[in-house]
Amino acid sequence: MSKTHMPVLKQDKPKPKTAKKIIGILLLLFVALLTILFFRSSVSQVTEIHFTGNTFNTNEQLIKQSGLHIGDQYFGVEPKDVQERLMKLGTIKSAEVVKSFPGEVSIVVTEHPTVAYELSKSGELQAILASGTSVPVTASGIAVEKPILTNWDPDDPNKAELSEVLAEISGSLTSDISEIMPSPTLSFPDRIKMYTRSKFEVITSVALLRDKVEYLNQVTEMERPGVITMLEADSYVPFVEEVEEGAEEGQ
Repeated sequence: MSKTHMPVLKQDKPKPKTAKKIIGILLLLFVALLTILFFRSSVSQVTEIHFTGNTFNTNEQLIKQSGLHIGDQYFGVEPKDVQERLMKLGTIKSAEVVKSFPGEVSIVVTEHPTVAYELSKSGELQAILASGTSVPVTASGIAVEKPILTNWDPDDPNKAELSEVLAEISGSLTSDISEIMPSPTLSFPDRIKMYTRSKFEVITSVALLRDKVEYLNQVTEMERPGVITMLEADSYVPFVEEVEEGAEEGQ
């Protein structure tokens, strides 16, 4: 009996992957090279820094406070960090940081409003902001309807609180107040004395001013000059009218 020989089937040999590996490595090297070139080029760097809305600080002061520098990595600029650094300045209420590729960083600042003025020890007129910060009055002039703070210690916490209170009160309710000075007592350590342009003397406290200011305006609009007390209870006593010497002699 003859044996039948079956042909042996050839197995498929796996295709070499060397070419694909080389191509992959070359692509990675190419991408890495492009990345290095990009981050070393001016396209990836901060090339412009703009500020708008600032009047109390110069651009140079704000750039220094922001921590930004021309040449910084554009993608490394964190808007939130810049905002937090700027708001540490007592003049800035908020800051909006906008990045525009390539390389431009624009910052819009909103400053604390001016609520009063005071004379420094050197006799220089300074603006008091809602934050309690004092800044030199700029060439833009002063708002005549704002009060003058006198005899205040720069470190007095009541001064900062007063600034916040004045910022929360409508300007129409404080426009008649010309001067505010501290007048503390044991019962009211934040007691203040105010003088109005309509010739009234007013005694109140920093904590009560916000709630009492409407009563103040009602009295000044309806009564003749006198002393207004606005503490635990409200009272009004008119000044004693001076009798002219000529009238006395004629009696």
